[in-house]
Amino acid sequence: MDITHIEHLGIAVKSFDEAIPFYENILGFKCYAIEEVAEQKVKTAFFKVGQTKIELLEATSDDSPIAKFIEKRGEGIHHMAYHVNGVAESLKELDAKGIRLIDKTPRKGAEGLDIAFVHPKAAFGVLTELCEKPE
Repeated sequence: MDITHIEHLGIAVKSFDEAIPFYENILGFKCYAIEEVAEQKVKTAFFKVGQTKIELLEATSDDSPIAKFIEKRGEGIHHMAYHVNGVAESLKELDAKGIRLIDKTPRKGAEGLDIAFVHPKAAFGVLTELCEKPE
C-alpha cells in the first residue's frame, strides 16, 4: 500500500453554526468549502492546516452514520484519512491480508475523492479512510 500523507481528520459535530466559528475565530482557520454528500447523509466543511485538512461532519438525517456516532459517542474525532495511490489496489491488498473492511470497493466522497473505509476493529479502534483523487 502506498500511503503518501494524512489527507484529513474527520470530526463529527452537531452543528456547523456552532463549530465553524470555533475553527475560524478561535483557531484562525478558514472554511474553504461546504459540501453535502447526499448518499452518506452528511454535510462536510473543510479547513486547510498545512498539507492536511480538517473535515467537519454534520448529519443531514437522524439515521445517518454521523448522527448515530454522535448519539453513541458524542462529538469528536470520527476518522483518520490517508491519501493512497490506488484505493482499489490498497483494498485488495488489505483484504488479502485478512484486514476487516467496511468497503470492498471505492465509492465517491467529498471533494470528488474516491474513498473506502477500514473497519475500526481492524485498526485498533480508529475508523480509517483511504482516499485518492481520481484521474
